[in-house]
Amino acid sequence: MSIWKRKPLDLLLAEAADSEKGLKRTLTAWSLIALGIGAIIGAGLFVRTAMAASQNAGPSVTIAFVVAAIGCALAGLCYAELSSSIPISGSAYTYTYATMGEFLAWIIGWDLILEYAVGAATVGIAWSEYLNNLLVNVLHMSPIPYELSHSPFQTSPDGLQQGLINLPALFIVGIISLLLIKGIQESAFVNGIIVIVKVAIVVMIIAIGWGFINPANHEPYIPPSSVFTDAHGIDHSFGGFWGIIGAAGTVFFAFIGFDAVSTAAQETKNPKRNMPIGILGSLAICTLLYILFAHVLTGVATVEDFRGEGGEASVAFAIQKYMTGYQWLANFVTVAILAGFSSVILVMLLGQSRVFYSMGKDGLLPKAFSDLHSKYQTPFKANLVILAIVGLFAAFVPGDIVGDMTSIGTLFAFVLVCVAVIILRKKEPNMKREFRTPLVPLIPILGVIACLLMMIGLGWTNWLRLFAWMALGVIFYFAYGIKNSRLNNEK
Repeated sequence: MSIWKRKPLDLLLAEAADSEKGLKRTLTAWSLIALGIGAIIGAGLFVRTAMAASQNAGPSVTIAFVVAAIGCALAGLCYAELSSSIPISGSAYTYTYATMGEFLAWIIGWDLILEYAVGAATVGIAWSEYLNNLLVNVLHMSPIPYELSHSPFQTSPDGLQQGLINLPALFIVGIISLLLIKGIQESAFVNGIIVIVKVAIVVMIIAIGWGFINPANHEPYIPPSSVFTDAHGIDHSFGGFWGIIGAAGTVFFAFIGFDAVSTAAQETKNPKRNMPIGILGSLAICTLLYILFAHVLTGVATVEDFRGEGGEASVAFAIQKYMTGYQWLANFVTVAILAGFSSVILVMLLGQSRVFYSMGKDGLLPKAFSDLHSKYQTPFKANLVILAIVGLFAAFVPGDIVGDMTSIGTLFAFVLVCVAVIILRKKEPNMKREFRTPLVPLIPILGVIACLLMMIGLGWTNWLRLFAWMALGVIFYFAYGIKNSRLNNEK
C-alpha cells in the first residue's frame, strides 16, 4: 500500500467517457455560467463588502476585490485546463488524485467538505435571519418565534428567550437537497431564475446608487495604515497595503463558488469547450459587478455606518438612510439576499455531493455515496447524508463560526490546483488539452503566491482551525480510507 499512489489518467478518462452508467450530461455553457454566478453573488457581496470596508480597507475595498479576483483568475485558468482535460466529477480532489497521489487527494477532499458543507450550513443560518427580516420589514408580519429560529446555544438580546432549533435553516437545506436529488437539470433551471433576479437587483443598486455617491466618503481612497479593534476585541490591519490584503482575504469569501462549477464536469455537454467558458465567464461577470457595487456602497455610506448599526444589513441600511425615496429598493435587496443565499446553498450542496460521489467510487468513503438513483441518475444517498450533516449543523449550531474558515479552506484547494497543472504538464506532456493555461509555470506559480498571500492575511486563528480540521482528516484516512481504497486494494 502506498499513500502516494496516483490514479492513472487513462482510468479517469475512461470513467469520464463511460456516461452510460454515470451521471447524465445535461448542462450547457450558459448553465455553468449561471451556476457560477449563483454561487458567487450571495452572502459575500451583500455582507462581506461592508465588513471588509469597516475592518480593513475603507473605500479601497474595490482594490481588494481586484486583488482577490486576480488570485481567483489565476486559479481559474488552472481549473479551466484541468476540468476540460479531466472532465469528471470531484473538482480539485480528482485533479490532485491524478497528479499528487491518494493522500493529498484525501486531504483536499476533506478540505472541500469544510468549504462546501460548513459553508452551506452557515449560509442556511443567514437565510433564516433574513427570512425574519423579510417577514417583519417587507411583509409586515410577525417573525418566526425566537425559539424556533435559533440554535440552543443562542439567547435573545433581552435575555428572556432561549433558542431550541433553527427550523427555517433546516427547511431551506432540506428543500434544496431534495431538488438536487430530483436532478441537476431542474436544479440548474431554478438556479437560472434566481440568478436573473439577483443580477437585476445588483445592477439596479449600482445604477441608482451612483447618483447618491458622496465624494467625501472616498477621501482618502486608501486610508493611512492603522489598527482597528472590532467589538470582539480582535485587531485588524486598517488602511495601507496590509489593509487591502486583509480585505482581499475577507472579500475572497464573495468569490467562493466558481470552483464548484468544475465539480459538475461529468454532467456537462461538451465539457472540454463549456467548462472553461463556465468558470472564467462567471468569474469575469461577477468581478465587474463587485467592483462597481463596492464603489457605490462605500460612496453612499461611511465607514462609521458599517462599524455601527449598518453592519450586517449594510446594503438595505445604506439605501434607507441615504437614498431617499427608494425604500422599495431596500425591500428588493432583502428578497435578493434570500434568493442569493438559496442559490449559494444549492451550488455548495451540489459541489459537496459530487465530491462525496467521487470519493465513494474510489473507496475512500463508503461505497453508498457513489450509488445513483435508478430514475433520476443523481447520487441520492450522498445528498441524504449531506442533508443530515448540514441540516443538523444549520439547526443546532450558531452561525457566527465560519466565514474566514471557509475562505482559508478554499484558498488551500486553489494552491493545490495550481500545483497540479505544473505537475501534469511534466508527467503527461502529450495529454490532449482543449484549454491550455497560458505561460505555464508562471501563471500557476503566481496563483500559488496570490492565494498564500490572502491566506496569510486571514490571521493565525484561521490557520489553527485549518490544521485542526486537517488533523481529524488524517486520522480518518488512516483508520478507514487507506484500508478501503480501490486503488490500494486492486486485487
